[in-house]
Amino acid sequence: MSLPASGPSADTEILSWNASALSSAIHSREVSCREVMAAYLGHVDRVNPRVNAIISRVSDEMLLAQAEACDRELSQGHSRGWLHGVPQAIKDLSPTRDIPTSMGSPLFAGKTPADDGLMVKRMRDAGAIFIGKTNTPEFGLGSQTYNSVFGATGNAYDHGLCAGGSSGGAAVALAMRMLPVADGSDMMGSLRNPAAYNNVYGLRPSFGRVPYGPAFDVFGHQLATEGPMARSVADLAQLLAIQAGADPSQPLSLQDDPAAFARFAQESSNTRAAKGMRIGWVGDWNGYLPMEAGVLDVCKGALNVFSGMGAEVEPLIPDFSPQRLWQSWLVLRQWAVAGKLASTWSNPDTRQALKPEAQWEIEQGMQRSALEVHEANVSRSAWYASLLKLFERFDVLALPSAQTFAFDVHTPWPKEVGGRSMDTYHRWMEVVIPGSLSGCPVISIPAGFNQQGKAMGLQLIAPPRQELELLRYAAAFEAAGPEWLAQEPDWR
Repeated sequence: MSLPASGPSADTEILSWNASALSSAIHSREVSCREVMAAYLGHVDRVNPRVNAIISRVSDEMLLAQAEACDRELSQGHSRGWLHGVPQAIKDLSPTRDIPTSMGSPLFAGKTPADDGLMVKRMRDAGAIFIGKTNTPEFGLGSQTYNSVFGATGNAYDHGLCAGGSSGGAAVALAMRMLPVADGSDMMGSLRNPAAYNNVYGLRPSFGRVPYGPAFDVFGHQLATEGPMARSVADLAQLLAIQAGADPSQPLSLQDDPAAFARFAQESSNTRAAKGMRIGWVGDWNGYLPMEAGVLDVCKGALNVFSGMGAEVEPLIPDFSPQRLWQSWLVLRQWAVAGKLASTWSNPDTRQALKPEAQWEIEQGMQRSALEVHEANVSRSAWYASLLKLFERFDVLALPSAQTFAFDVHTPWPKEVGGRSMDTYHRWMEVVIPGSLSGCPVISIPAGFNQQGKAMGLQLIAPPRQELELLRYAAAFEAAGPEWLAQEPDWR
């Protein structure tokens, strides 16, 4: 890397680096943390008004002062970690002790939590400087990033289209190079759908890999998890290494050493990891899942990349009722959402501030019985057992990351997909629930673009706790260099 002395060309060079290259340049003193911060803040000022991805901005004066403090630490031989001096913006669902966490809700607009969330603290301790938050739908409900507090976030490639969600702001900020790497969270595809729509990588870790806290319930709710998004697989692994790791406050968190992910990021990737790889292509589950025309074709193009590296791709129809899976999901999601928001719904003064989809979700959850929740967990357990048998034959299962391409940014959610009506506000994302309910690691890799220039992703579901293998497969895909990986949005 060679950086011009100063000016717009220097800023463009800084912004062109992925997070690993940026971290290396900072630690080698090739560029100062202040220069990096100034470049990013100027870029956010120019670009963010187009897409509305970053919200709740911290003042430039305060951020530049934090960057200068990071420079002084480096001059004294001290580094906080891989993110030392690196600008970040945290998803607006995760608590930040010095920036409002509005969760896209007018009920929490401008309110600042007392403490950082566990993942946020880990990123801060690793040296990240938080410039603001990234936009999300109200309480993260729905895969379309819009809310009444900050408005909608536009797609990186076509600002008139939606960003996906609920980590839509994170994905767009990443693709538009307003952030070098980004955090997100995933209950119903919220790391995968926006990654797909913005041609980046999103990883939903195994349940317990990235423990969430603080939380009132540390045993029951097992649907959502935080995780990383990145423009490269190495960056994805490096951020996961920071986010992951056991914590005594979270009794179900995994004990594995997260340093393994950092070591992986330093390995030189090649295509050999895919040779002999066995992929079970679920596709549209034998027609059960409605798909917009072109989605399956784009994903098959990504599968062809794996085939070209020596992988075996076999069509697969899981021996499990997808309708049973959907019913399990409905009950568990409604139960979880109602448990979190029932008190808000019960108060007439606050209920009216909830969007209709949130009210519906809570109302449904409050009608569920304990037996229904038990039966839903039994179905989920049966699906996990079925998956274990499939993983005796396959290394990963593959599905599209969404059932439709990005749609108009002013449309709350698609009422129809592939000629079929959607009976709930999230039915159009049913394709993600096999991964969500499994608790297994799932990655969305960029699958390419359709003829209209809309991006799509390919989900790969790996066996339980096999993030490293999943990252190796993704790195092999990246090393194969499909041309769409270099197809960037207009971020300059």
